[in-house]
Amino acid sequence: MSRILAKLETGRILVSDGGWGTFLHKKGLAVGDCPEIWNIEKRSEVLEIAKAYVAAGSDLIETNSFGGTSIKLKHYGLDKRAYELNKAAAEISNEAAGNDVFVLGSIGPTGKFLMMGDITEAELYESFAEQSKALADGGADAICIETFYAIDEALIALKAAKENTNLEVIITFTFDMVLEGKYNTMMGVSPAQMTQELVNAGADIIGTNCGNGFEGMINIVKEIRSANNNIPILVHANAGLPIIHDGKTLFPDSPELMASLTNKIISAGANIIGGCCGTTPDHISRIKGVVDIYNNSLITK
Repeated sequence: MSRILAKLETGRILVSDGGWGTFLHKKGLAVGDCPEIWNIEKRSEVLEIAKAYVAAGSDLIETNSFGGTSIKLKHYGLDKRAYELNKAAAEISNEAAGNDVFVLGSIGPTGKFLMMGDITEAELYESFAEQSKALADGGADAICIETFYAIDEALIALKAAKENTNLEVIITFTFDMVLEGKYNTMMGVSPAQMTQELVNAGADIIGTNCGNGFEGMINIVKEIRSANNNIPILVHANAGLPIIHDGKTLFPDSPELMASLTNKIISAGANIIGGCCGTTPDHISRIKGVVDIYNNSLITK
């Protein structure tokens, strides 16, 4: 059993980190630029982000590698540097984490569709395998395959991570509300379907990220938990749904609001709680305060 799963076996709730893209843009990353090249060219800036989440109380922090497959990096002419950029991403977060915080190697979708003939299974597998190996070599404690929406691509990413590292694998999907309060991905995958497919394929932790604030995540987590009583669930919620104001993207949910909903997320069945777009170290610090009270109550019972 991995150290992360061993922690969760105690019944404790773990706190993850918050948004990386939002933070990078605040530091000067221009829209359309490659975030992963900052792991080499602006290493200290990336390290500051990781350290900020550790200081806020995160038990787990991610890596600056969401778009780090060679397939995605090809857009920037950086596909031949995929291993280098991902290994550097993991090394940066590992430096910030020290001995007490877990590092999750972030892997995002490629944007290519098997059903459309955009790419082959072999090409997907090779790209995910290279990224997984690089993140593991850089010191990641787990692979976090996140923001996926298609079962076929997620299963290939899971297989590549499992076969090319000895790390546990987390997979999260992004869901949107459809009719009558139901949630599906853009490819029509429900939380229950995702749960069945990924658990059967050997995912260690599953969950949901992006696309919703905490309020929307509550029912998604409930559906995942109703489909499986045992699998650990990770939630990375946005700071609400984005609002465009004066040409800027704003996220309305304050740290206080997210903290006020944390116990509801726990009650729904979440085991790891963090943030996605728009969330900051302030959000994570407030969530951590609520989680600490919950975890301390376990000791006194």
